[in-house]
Amino acid sequence: MSFPLSFQRLSSVSVRALAWSLSCLSLSASHAVATDIPASTVPTASRVAHPVAFSDEVKTRQMLVAVALGRAPADLLIHNAKVLNVYTLSWEDGQDIVIAGKRIAWVGPAGQWKGHALSTFDAKGLPAVPGFGESHKHIESSMLSPEWEAALVVPLGNTWTTEGSHEFANVSGTHNVEFWLTAEHLGSPLKIFPALGSATPPSAFEQGGGNYAYKEISENIRDNPRVQGLDEVMDWPAVSNPSHPGHQRIWENIQATFDNQGVVDGHGAGLWDMDTINAFVGAGLSSDHETRLPEEAWNKLQHGLFLQLRDDNIERAVPYFVRKGLKNWNNIALVTDDRNVADTLKQGTMDYHIRLAIKMGAPIEASYAMGSLYPAQHGHMDQIVGSITPGRYADVVLLSSVPDVKIKYVFANGKLAAQDGKYLLPVPKITWPTWASDTIHIGRKLTAKDFEILAPEGRTTQVTAAIQAPFYTDPVQKTATLPVVNGVVQRDVAHDIIKVATVDRYMGQARLGKMFWTGNGPKTADSAIATSVSHDLHNITVMGTSDEAMALAVNRIAELKGGVVMVSHGKVLAEMKLEIAGLMTSRPVEDAAASMENVYAKADSLEWIGAPGYPRRLLISMITCSPFTWRLVVPYPGNPSGLVLLQTGQTMPTVW
Repeated sequence: MSFPLSFQRLSSVSVRALAWSLSCLSLSASHAVATDIPASTVPTASRVAHPVAFSDEVKTRQMLVAVALGRAPADLLIHNAKVLNVYTLSWEDGQDIVIAGKRIAWVGPAGQWKGHALSTFDAKGLPAVPGFGESHKHIESSMLSPEWEAALVVPLGNTWTTEGSHEFANVSGTHNVEFWLTAEHLGSPLKIFPALGSATPPSAFEQGGGNYAYKEISENIRDNPRVQGLDEVMDWPAVSNPSHPGHQRIWENIQATFDNQGVVDGHGAGLWDMDTINAFVGAGLSSDHETRLPEEAWNKLQHGLFLQLRDDNIERAVPYFVRKGLKNWNNIALVTDDRNVADTLKQGTMDYHIRLAIKMGAPIEASYAMGSLYPAQHGHMDQIVGSITPGRYADVVLLSSVPDVKIKYVFANGKLAAQDGKYLLPVPKITWPTWASDTIHIGRKLTAKDFEILAPEGRTTQVTAAIQAPFYTDPVQKTATLPVVNGVVQRDVAHDIIKVATVDRYMGQARLGKMFWTGNGPKTADSAIATSVSHDLHNITVMGTSDEAMALAVNRIAELKGGVVMVSHGKVLAEMKLEIAGLMTSRPVEDAAASMENVYAKADSLEWIGAPGYPRRLLISMITCSPFTWRLVVPYPGNPSGLVLLQTGQTMPTVW
């Protein structure tokens, strides 16, 4: 693939080097006089009837040729590093890495390059590994906009990310790719390769700010070389069942990706029997980051799936693979998937996963390749990222300890970007347009009455109510008997039954689905927690022990233009402002992390259903992908309650 240099701009030094080198190319090895050759003397077979202008990528490659041959100066020489060759899984001592512009031009034994570099960095024998790359991550989950995501993860060794973009795509499908490429265009060193959200919308029963079918997928891949392909295909019922209402759209997405030679990533949660694994792979879904059991991971690996292992999967699968005698680890990547800014500062990202893979028994060299070359190869991006070799971006991580993944220096795009965990480069100042910064449109302030659930006519003392919970996979909707007071169905907080609502943030019509809930959420009286980060459509989810508290929390989110809000007894207890798409904030890393830590701390003052403290499952409580069954969505024609069985489209009331 070629990549426009609007995202790979050469330094002024490199531009001069290119001009100088092209003039030198007219000299032959015998030092013949440099003169223009008349067109008439060019052999017929070499003549081009209609010459085309060279692309920026080709010009970059021409410049790298000149630098590699010593005909043009380099910008930087990293001297005397111990380089990990991720192709041969071997270490090479005493290596020089020659960098021109943002790319590597030459790698080899120290002192053997024939050219001249404008500056030199002495690595003093430190081990050098390629910049880490995420094969599957939702940057939105860090809660940082892309320019600040770079400041967070580059010091941890991450220099590129395949962005699973169905989060932002569900907010603004039209501007999705533009959003992810803006920061790099303005100078950020983090390279982002969007994978278009197959889950835009996540199911056939939801409507948000984006809708991708054949036309949208095809145009985005064709027009944007940075776009890697299709993000995780999660709606297995729509893929596998021709009568499912989402069947046509999801297969259009897959076909558009095939037609444009993109990568189709998968999401195989709960799909572990042999027939389904074969069907999943046969559908063209090339990867899975949702394996649970080690035997499942092994079976999927044997059937050709590219495994994307998170930390919990690493702990389960890697020791099993070692026991099975796995010799070739090149169809495996290590991934973060979802982790917020506060947790990332404490835990890390790819540095943590590589360290964990090594601890679990994976070969050291293969562990680093699972965080660099192998994900690049899977994404068809290995010609520009994933290794310390010519033509690739000059992303070099110098380590003080290989087994412990202790990072001393990080070079990104040929610049020293971080040292000892500190980010050294300026963060671009971005004024995000309204399509990114003004995305919460409820329509009006909500009141407690909006969250009431009325009993059916004639039911004056009690009703049967559907009771939802996180990760609901039962094919039969569970119920409970709840009291009725003055025509309004009541919670049963003593038995951990509270209320949940999903509030439409897109259409401005103050629509919401509401029902009773258990499994997580507040138990303290007159309290609620709400979030505009609600996978995967990202309507507002709110849980509470009183309707008044639920209304207060949702209205505060609207005022913030997105975020996480916790209220108790009529006051806002804590909040995390997420003003970019209602998913992220354009604030410095430390400020954003402090806000999230404050939410964690204030959550400890409340009583919660299930585990104590901030309910982390809040953000995925309304998720509508496989293998979940009954789910509450915003009501739509034919489904006035919003409760739907995802596999079939069957509906039911929430009380009767």
